[in-house]
Amino acid sequence: MQDVVEKVYEQVVARNRGEAEFHQAVREVLESLDPVIAKHPHYAENALLERIVEPERQIMFRVPWVDDAGEVHVNRGFRIEFNSALGPYKGGLRFHPSVNAGIIKFLGFEQIFKNALTGQGIGGGKGGSDFDPHGKSDAEVMRFCQSFMTELSRHIGPNTDVPAGDIGVGGREIGYLFGQYKRLRNSYDAGVLTGKGLDWGGSLVRTEATGYGTVLFAQSMLATKGDSLEGKKVAVSGAGNVAIYAIEKAQQLGAKPITFSDSSGYVVDEAGVDLELLKQVKEVERGRVADYVSRRPGARLVTEGRPWDVPVDVALPCATQNELDADNAATLLRNGCAVVAEGANMPSTPEAIEAFQAAGILYAPGKASNAGGVATSALEMEQNAGRTRWDFATAEAKLTAIMADIHESCVEAAETYGRPGDYVLGANAAGFTQVADVMIAHGIV
Repeated sequence: MQDVVEKVYEQVVARNRGEAEFHQAVREVLESLDPVIAKHPHYAENALLERIVEPERQIMFRVPWVDDAGEVHVNRGFRIEFNSALGPYKGGLRFHPSVNAGIIKFLGFEQIFKNALTGQGIGGGKGGSDFDPHGKSDAEVMRFCQSFMTELSRHIGPNTDVPAGDIGVGGREIGYLFGQYKRLRNSYDAGVLTGKGLDWGGSLVRTEATGYGTVLFAQSMLATKGDSLEGKKVAVSGAGNVAIYAIEKAQQLGAKPITFSDSSGYVVDEAGVDLELLKQVKEVERGRVADYVSRRPGARLVTEGRPWDVPVDVALPCATQNELDADNAATLLRNGCAVVAEGANMPSTPEAIEAFQAAGILYAPGKASNAGGVATSALEMEQNAGRTRWDFATAEAKLTAIMADIHESCVEAAETYGRPGDYVLGANAAGFTQVADVMIAHGIV
């Protein structure tokens, strides 16, 4: 079966040249599926691997917009509709200068398995643009979002493709995108976008969901060892929604997060992160981590290295892809880190993952541990369809149950395929088999 997997991977590299992140995501999944294919050869006979690595649809378009000085700019827009076997395409939009077809393709591929694990009947997709919202006025962001949605609107819908937010796309951007969609379609399709404002179709807990879910998954992993997050020191990277609410949930469960970061460096606050100050700086003022340090006695800003240099019990990478490499992994292990749960998408390099698994620590890949965000997006879609709204406790209880189910699915799949405790195999196998079985049922389409 290894020959089958290697052949498919070689085809992916040949057909998607220069898309390193996509190659990395595909290899990580395919390599772990070898025991699945060996046990169920009909997947190979039906060319499931060849089919699942090829997007159903790839959309790229021009996005012209005008800045406040009247100058015209042109960005690229992307939407990769990867797999709709389980339901409408579902996945965020990322606005960041690093965005290109390969980045969006890797994110969309990961989304297939992540969404399958939630059990919420959603397919995998992803989109975005190389537009950078940082430093732009609200009016400039609005004009860009309106131009972006003018093209995207013809490809999406509540039962076709449901985008959400990601890096660079928060409540402000979702609002502008939805407003333009409604204007173009002359239809209040609340379920076409998730991450909406609470007073126009959004769901409570959606903002918190990815961060909360990551910590809940870490807690479930620790519970398999008769342990918990109580009293644990935690390193968190990033300072967006995922990082902030991972810190919040970790504190609620008795842990002590002591780091967070942005592109200017990372903060170490040995007294424990002041969550209210962090929210004020990042969510209200849209400031930098240095602004936190200037107001927080005892906190320090480190501009060299990464949060993984700080001795902790638990690491939660919540910033971006490939932010934690082999050297960082070695440092974490040397300092006694026993748990790594990914809040970002593919934040650990293959070499780092190999080091974690070789050391036998608890390691959760993002497609399992950060699935809380998209799971709650699906819950938002459910509320929109029923024109109802749940209170915070109800929504959080549903998220907690989904994360427990995802953890159980990963554990069971890892045991089924002969590698107990291997959450990489467990997540990939559980997600793949769900999608593959439905693809077979739908025929060669």
